[in-house]
Amino acid sequence: MHILLTGANGYIGMRLLPTLLEAGHRVTGIVRSISRFPSSQFQQFIESHQLTLLEGDFLGKLPPAPSDLDAAYYLLHSMGSGSDFAQRESDCARRFAEWVDCKQVIYLSGLVPKGALSAHLASREKVNALLREGPVPVTTLRASIIVGSGSASFEIIRDLAEKLPFMITPKWAGNRCQPIAIRNVIGYLTGVLGQQKTLAQEFDIGGPDVLTYRELLLGYAQARDLKRYIIPVPFFTPGLSARWLYLVTAASYPLAKSLVQSLINETVCHDTRIQKIVPQDLLTYQQSIGKAFVRIAQNKVPSSWFDSLASGKLDPAFLQSVQVPSHGVLFDRQAVPLTTDRAAAITAVWSLGGANGWPSMNWAWKLRGWMDRLSGGTGIRRGRRHPTELNAGDALDFWRVLLADQTTTPHSARLILLAEMKMPGEAWLQFEITKDQLIQTATFRPKGLLGRAYWYAILPLHWILFPLMAKRLANGGERR
Repeated sequence: MHILLTGANGYIGMRLLPTLLEAGHRVTGIVRSISRFPSSQFQQFIESHQLTLLEGDFLGKLPPAPSDLDAAYYLLHSMGSGSDFAQRESDCARRFAEWVDCKQVIYLSGLVPKGALSAHLASREKVNALLREGPVPVTTLRASIIVGSGSASFEIIRDLAEKLPFMITPKWAGNRCQPIAIRNVIGYLTGVLGQQKTLAQEFDIGGPDVLTYRELLLGYAQARDLKRYIIPVPFFTPGLSARWLYLVTAASYPLAKSLVQSLINETVCHDTRIQKIVPQDLLTYQQSIGKAFVRIAQNKVPSSWFDSLASGKLDPAFLQSVQVPSHGVLFDRQAVPLTTDRAAAITAVWSLGGANGWPSMNWAWKLRGWMDRLSGGTGIRRGRRHPTELNAGDALDFWRVLLADQTTTPHSARLILLAEMKMPGEAWLQFEITKDQLIQTATFRPKGLLGRAYWYAILPLHWILFPLMAKRLANGGERR
């Protein structure tokens, strides 16, 4: 099938795209700026013309619509873009309905509660109505909170639970919702594609748990082994709640305001027909959190991607979809030009650790390994399997190799390591060698306030160690 994907570089779009490509569909993605789309990750599909990118804005200039589309996903929204977001969403929907020509439109919306709707949910329903005024049958899926790394609502839950040992919550924290895992959302989005039973229909989608927002926070804390205490108070107005979220989380004020207005409503499924039409194993909230904190956040979101990667069963083309988490993390990124040939730089990176040591402040790596052993961790004594070869699943000192691929694109190689040392959080070390530079990124996802204190305590060391290591690896590992 030929599928149009709006919002191809958005939260849902970037997780849906690899799944559609793996299924063999031809995809045309439309984005506001192609320069902001990670084209290098999908280079093979672009070169084979399985993926085509169009640049356009449904509030501005649009390219001609593809003429041979079978279906289109409408994943656009303007929540958090300001007080006029509802008008912007309506204008986008009208323009899209006039522009697109296909057999089915699939729209992801929000669960509709009983009673008055918040401005956010009312806008989503308005978009649904506008899309249905067009000539193409619309399949609407309505979801509550989507649980996945990067989801706005889930990231706010994570921010609150990670940062605050004591939380004050308004009365509406006792309202119920029905969270759903991102992989189940992707399962429904792909499951309704081309299904005659779903044309011009509306469905509620949700996970198996119905929880209050207070239970969401405590459930997250439990999954992360955090002790958290919640104190309900009667005087929190929606305006105060939005300002509180803005102060203590990464959400912008417009986004916090829109979310708070929606949280005042109960969002639970009233219709379960979709479960018979698109059967799948629905993850519980706790399982969803576990998947959200899988060691690598992968756009493809298959049910057992890591096992497939380690066993070699995963199509190598999809190694390009593997990404280190980018939300709620602290990182150090070094990009330096290659001062040796590319093959020598790759060899230097693939030879890190073990008896070869580390090219920058090797004594500091040994000291960190010794401290890890004292605290009951693995230390660096296990070394590495081979002095120059690395495969997914290999141990490398106190790291685990998650991706070791020299064929991600014709001009890029990637190595991703996950830290297995004792620390208050999770850490990754990633190397990408392009045709003319080496990009080294250290990423840390802190666990609570202690995790943040840990990162900033060793930050002065990072200012010396990481730049020097990147420079030496770009020079073929020579220690000058």
